[in-house]
Amino acid sequence: MDGYSAQADQIANQVAISIANWSTAMAVESIKWLLASLGQASEPDLAAIVPIYDRMLAISLLLTGGIVALALIERIAWGSLGTSLVIVPRVLAGTFFAYSGLGLVKYVAAYSALLATAWSPDFNKLTDTLLIHVASSDAASQAATTGAQVSTFGLIVTALSLSSLTVMVHLELVVRSALILTIASFVPLVSVMSIWPRLAKAATTLSEFLIGLLLSKFVVATAVYVGFRLVVSALVSPTNNDATENWMASGVAVLLIAAFSPVVIFTSLRFAHAQAGSVARSLTGAGLSFVPTGRLLGNASRLTQPLVRSARRRLTARITRLRPRP
Repeated sequence: MDGYSAQADQIANQVAISIANWSTAMAVESIKWLLASLGQASEPDLAAIVPIYDRMLAISLLLTGGIVALALIERIAWGSLGTSLVIVPRVLAGTFFAYSGLGLVKYVAAYSALLATAWSPDFNKLTDTLLIHVASSDAASQAATTGAQVSTFGLIVTALSLSSLTVMVHLELVVRSALILTIASFVPLVSVMSIWPRLAKAATTLSEFLIGLLLSKFVVATAVYVGFRLVVSALVSPTNNDATENWMASGVAVLLIAAFSPVVIFTSLRFAHAQAGSVARSLTGAGLSFVPTGRLLGNASRLTQPLVRSARRRLTARITRLRPRP
């Protein structure tokens, strides 16, 4: 019986070691794929939209005269949100950003991509630390000696979390790249529209959203690094206490949040929905502002006054006829 028991223990140790090695290999490959996704591979190729940007720039320059005329007419006629002589610097600024918008986006995109790789050396160090501790844990298990043991269950959870995280982050970065290319194409049009103070908010909103998209990769990389560091610290810790359990739980929670919360996708949907309503309200308000409401109501009142007097006289005459004579 002792021989069978020893053989069963040996088989169980070998299975546990195999699962631990498989989980570690999966986690390491997931980290490598994630680092590749956070690099230049997922950056948008802004050179591909140069013809589209040039065509949009030409359309925007054709609309510049009309937008300037609308702003001046609104100022002269109603003085609400129009503009006066200050339209000259607004035209210069709008034209400058329309011409140089793509270059500015390329400049910011290059630095945001460089910023997203700030944690790559730390990821590599954590991966090497995890591999070393898993190897020493395997040696201790095979020798049946006491030593630092890495939790097999923790390795499995970490591997699955990192695998799902890598897939979701890769999809999110693909959507991010597509959104950057799409929004960058509208920079000339929005820059020219901002000449009219009524539509200036569109430029501010587009700039905020574009900068948020460019910096979102760094935010995702930071969140993943925080979660992965907590998980690795818990796995390689020589002691098993409440602190290490909290590290493990917090690290897995951060990884799952980063994996199943595609911020860019849902933010872009909310942005599109909100901006569609905002633009519709702005254009409707702009159209109504050109309508001389007071004059129209005054003319309508003057036109209907003879009809009202005639109807009143006829009604009075009929009521008088119906009254009984004394």
